[in-house]
Amino acid sequence: MLLGPIDDAAAAPQRIHVPKTSEIVADKIRAQIVRGELNEGDSLPPEGQLMESLGISRPTLREAFRILEAEGLISVVRGSRTGAKVHKPSIDLVSRYAGYVLESQGTTIADLYQARLAIEPSVVRWLATDRGGGAVVGLRNLLADMEALLDADKHEEFIERVEVFHQALVAATGLKTITFLSRMLLSLAGKHQRDFQKRHPRSSDGRRKSHRAGLRSYQKVVNLIEAGDVEGAVAHWRLHLRNANVTWTSEGEGSRIVDSLGD
Repeated sequence: MLLGPIDDAAAAPQRIHVPKTSEIVADKIRAQIVRGELNEGDSLPPEGQLMESLGISRPTLREAFRILEAEGLISVVRGSRTGAKVHKPSIDLVSRYAGYVLESQGTTIADLYQARLAIEPSVVRWLATDRGGGAVVGLRNLLADMEALLDADKHEEFIERVEVFHQALVAATGLKTITFLSRMLLSLAGKHQRDFQKRHPRSSDGRRKSHRAGLRSYQKVVNLIEAGDVEGAVAHWRLHLRNANVTWTSEGEGSRIVDSLGD
């Protein structure tokens, strides 16, 4: 009986990756950090103690440390008598890597802002349906701080708080996945906005008027949320974001590729 053609891919031996000891050690420490068994600022035991308890060599331990350092999960001070310092997974690190991916894919600034427009109006709908779900007081306190910054003519600090306000608005839903995605987008958008203002400086008077108008818009959306005006809140915030998107994508900025490597 004739045999059919041989599928070379199927016939090829399947190689099994056998992790190195250093990878296994890194996995063990990483799991303890992610599960909260090790917290931000904790020190790992000294090298000698870890080597003895794990039954590994110094080169193996240091290779495991290099893996975790590259992931931003520990920092090692050479020559220190204490062990490596633990760091919780960082949204900034994830945002930076996400920026690399988006830039490599040719993602535009306009695309970035459209993604934000897809998230925040839904967030406002959820919040207004529940009249803020207990988050209104915190949002109002944040807006009061922002108003005080404008009164003191501290516009750089105000701009930083704008990103915080957007983060607080999304975080008020209590939805961790949406909050994570939003923070990643806001981090990338914030970098673009800082660069935008360097490339397109405005007069002091123009900046004051713009920031005051922005503050009034933030106050209005919180008022609408607290009043339970679902459709009014959603319509207002969608318009606010569209107007903001027009500003940040003007002057040919919308067609720029996301810059994850610039200063």
